[in-house]
Amino acid sequence: MKIPFNKPHFTGREAFHLSEAAILGHLAGNGHYTQLCQGFFEERYGFRKALLTTSCTDALELAALVLGIAPGDEVIMPSYTFVSTANAFALRGAKIVFADSNPLNPNIDAGTLAGLITEKTRAIVVVHYGGIACDMETIMELAAKHRLFVVEDAAQCVDAFCNDTPLGSFGHLAAFSFHETKNITSGEGGMLVVNDASLIERAEIVREKGTNRAAFSRGEVEKYEWVSLGSSFLPNELTAAFLYGQLEHLDIIQQNRMESWQRYRNLLSPLENKGYIGLPYVPDYAAHNAHLFYITANSQAERDQLLNHLAGQGIHAVFHYLSLHSSPYFSNKHDGRELPDAVRYASTLIRLPLFFGLNEDETGYIAASIKSFFER
Repeated sequence: MKIPFNKPHFTGREAFHLSEAAILGHLAGNGHYTQLCQGFFEERYGFRKALLTTSCTDALELAALVLGIAPGDEVIMPSYTFVSTANAFALRGAKIVFADSNPLNPNIDAGTLAGLITEKTRAIVVVHYGGIACDMETIMELAAKHRLFVVEDAAQCVDAFCNDTPLGSFGHLAAFSFHETKNITSGEGGMLVVNDASLIERAEIVREKGTNRAAFSRGEVEKYEWVSLGSSFLPNELTAAFLYGQLEHLDIIQQNRMESWQRYRNLLSPLENKGYIGLPYVPDYAAHNAHLFYITANSQAERDQLLNHLAGQGIHAVFHYLSLHSSPYFSNKHDGRELPDAVRYASTLIRLPLFFGLNEDETGYIAASIKSFFER
């Protein structure tokens, strides 16, 4: 049996919408399908403004530009995250202040944030790992107290919630991903969500190369002019058309992934009870979206041995992020604080295969292979 880590799902509707986009004759960005996708997220989840981008990385970089992040500013974020989270703000000259992970799951430890805030802090960036919500009540109260912006790196979070509120609707801004590894995909692709009404106009301008093109197209201004610095973040209509074919099947995709996620938990709970592995911790306030299923080993050596064992069984399991505070680029810029839980997840976490169509035989085989490793 050969089981890949990921297998992109095609609903069958993508081809129809790609053909329709070609027939409509508008292939550049911000056309019919861009509007359909943005409207889907605004209507279903109540986002104030959704703006498609070419990637989640671009959405994060757009967020940094919209907030006017500049040299001298400090931005707090987790060390255990993808490099794009940090790059977006480091590119604007900000000092990145890394926070540790929660002892219970890889999300940022909200209890440590107050001690990291200085008079130079401009923003807190949170990452909802695996679509499991951070402690947004604590984080938003802290941000309001210190008048800080909050950006949600919601790359993994389509259809995930915190206290029945969709992830991506808490922060002033939020960034989503539609990479082929995500629940909903357009191959590459992303989206910036703007929840602060005062930032919408600036977001539209920066996204359109610093011009007022969005307002001009709506007839709100008489001239199409360069009014600010900006860049090109628009995806083309073919990308949006493909994405819309996925969104039409969102509920079907989510149900299938949730079933696989729950099978993993049921099958692997006995190993957690024996102390062999750790399983995902989902707080009571969080409703996840089955983006990924991870286990944690008790040491890096054991993690590496288990990965090799699974590979030998034809199972492509992988580890995830390496802590950014100890990365080759940033290690000499870090302030020296130890971030033990970020290091622990980087050393012990394993992601198991999870994709639409993963069946009971496959999850059973994977669980049995993990069990056989510990029993030998």
